[in-house]
Amino acid sequence: MTVTPARPAPIRARWWLWLACGLLVVVSCSPARAQSPVPSLLEPLHLVGYPSGTMPPDFGGGSIDAQKISPAVLRGKVVLVNFWASWCLECRPEMLVLERLHRELARQGLAVVGVNAREKPDSVRRYAKDLGLTFPIVLDPDGTINARYGVLGLPTTFLVGRDGHAVAFGIGSREWGGAPARALLDALLAEAPRPATP
Repeated sequence: MTVTPARPAPIRARWWLWLACGLLVVVSCSPARAQSPVPSLLEPLHLVGYPSGTMPPDFGGGSIDAQKISPAVLRGKVVLVNFWASWCLECRPEMLVLERLHRELARQGLAVVGVNAREKPDSVRRYAKDLGLTFPIVLDPDGTINARYGVLGLPTTFLVGRDGHAVAFGIGSREWGGAPARALLDALLAEAPRPATP
């Protein structure tokens, strides 16, 4: 019995096979297909995520050291906006942790911003000095910024990605110095800035 050797696939058929395999590799490695780890990192901190593409409310405010702070100025950074007041018992220890994060991660692109709710500038400055706070603190004497962000309790924290899109928020204090928070911040800092949609 004679065995006929299998004929090699025609060149055209092999070319299409190589092309299909190449496209599969490109598509599967595409950044658009890459899954961000961020959504899964929100749960340990009990943060509420925003739908993709959500823009945070715009605001402009003066800080206690006369800086002008706004989302546009902070574009390209990961922004942690913390709403607080000096009478808030949970705020004090959280502010100390946020100051530590500010000092450790500012060079990597983290911008910590405190928004004080309805207190006099002198009181806010004294509080910041007592705690040794160096991150920007925006004054919101009439509660306009608090209202725009829908703040219902203090402290409340919002996270914004490098592309200017809202990532998540949490009402109440969080363990910002713990491993889950650090993993979340590291993941956000690792993301490349993308143009924000209007």
